[in-house]
Amino acid sequence: MFDMFMNSVKLFLAGRLFRDHRAAFHQWLKGFLLTFVVLLAVGWLVSPLVGVVVASLAGGVAQPLLFKNLKYD
Repeated sequence: MFDMFMNSVKLFLAGRLFRDHRAAFHQWLKGFLLTFVVLLAVGWLVSPLVGVVVASLAGGVAQPLLFKNLKYD
């Protein structure tokens, strides 16, 4: 398991993990912005601690949905 993780990290750092780097960056940016907006909204309306928890859950749920159609090399 650790070897698979290290191999993925090496490919990512070398720029050879994703077939389309631009699409991967756009999907990552969408997830980041979603998490950031949820953090600001819930943190401002309820409390910062609840905002962090809800935003991390939203970002964690969105990540696999955003990355499901990416092609890997």
